[in-house]
Amino acid sequence: MVSPYSVSIPGGVQAQVMGLARELRRIGHEVRVLAPCDGPPPEPFVTPLGKSLPTAANGSVAPLAPDPSAALRTIRALNDEAFDIIHLHEPIAPGPTATALLLQLAPTVGTFHAAGDSSSYRVLNKTARWAADQLSTRVAVSDSAKELAHRYLGGDYTVLFNGIETERYRRPAVERSVEPTVFFVGRHEPRKGLEVLLEAMSELPANVRLWVASDGESIDALKERFRNDLRIEWLGRISEEDKLDRLAQCTVFCAPSLRGESFGIVLLEAMAAGAALVASGIDGYVNVATNEKDSLLVPPGDVQHLADAINKVIIDGQLRAELIKHGHLRAEQFSMSLLAEKYVDIYRTLLESEASNELQVRPNRFVSMFPDRLLRRPWSSRP
Repeated sequence: MVSPYSVSIPGGVQAQVMGLARELRRIGHEVRVLAPCDGPPPEPFVTPLGKSLPTAANGSVAPLAPDPSAALRTIRALNDEAFDIIHLHEPIAPGPTATALLLQLAPTVGTFHAAGDSSSYRVLNKTARWAADQLSTRVAVSDSAKELAHRYLGGDYTVLFNGIETERYRRPAVERSVEPTVFFVGRHEPRKGLEVLLEAMSELPANVRLWVASDGESIDALKERFRNDLRIEWLGRISEEDKLDRLAQCTVFCAPSLRGESFGIVLLEAMAAGAALVASGIDGYVNVATNEKDSLLVPPGDVQHLADAINKVIIDGQLRAELIKHGHLRAEQFSMSLLAEKYVDIYRTLLESEASNELQVRPNRFVSMFPDRLLRRPWSSRP
């Protein structure tokens, strides 16, 4: 499994890569994750490919590793371990996934996560289309991710949800906060809507606290602007364990994003942890959340509606209990164990197709010049 993003830096794609790898290993499959790392690998099964370089991409900053040294490490790792299947997350992203895609050493699955728009797809359209055509099969994490990928790359896609390791969010030893507490987590970018939530705090009762787990450019400007509101606690970037604990402690988890979310995995995390959910009703979030059943969804960017929804959840204990109950049920429908089973079916289908010569893996022309160095044998030629 290959990630273009540093797995030592929190992110939605990285969480999916690591969670899916853990679940596949739990059920008996041997999985290695190849990815950039900016610190010690987070799990023993991670092969680090070097440090990342913060790269602007679609209104965000992505920890990519497009340098030649990372490409060489990727080539060596893929060949040395002779993987049966290569699974690429964001396969067109510069760096390890694009390198792996060009090598064509094994049947290759590509999972597309992005939604909204992509300047790189637009600028590199012909090259990106050619690269995507090298995939053995394509998966999108939502209908909106499928729409973006199909718009620029064409092709057919299987839509598979993002998964959540539900058992990791059960924290029986952690008590829910007595004081009404709202929790926000995510890198500060305009599309995440943090400023809307901060403005909504002025409409909330004096006893409501806000935890902001966020860093990024211009976060200092927000701290200065709202420095007189002592109810706001600025946590900076927090560890995964701290995030899990705070999800289990908060009264309300708020996701006020404005756009650009392909799948609301953070919503499912809050549901699994038993936090009542208030979020904006953008396309990526209505994939997983249902208004007035497992969440309250409000128009994106609407400060007053956001404040009213948070206040309603805080003061109405019966409503809060209903949202939490249905949230638990909803999170179970997106369990990582179910997702892993679906991917295993895809992997097996590809290997069966290769064994019957219906699918033929043709290594890159440069790679094929060194047949004695290629360690993987096609399934059709195995005894």
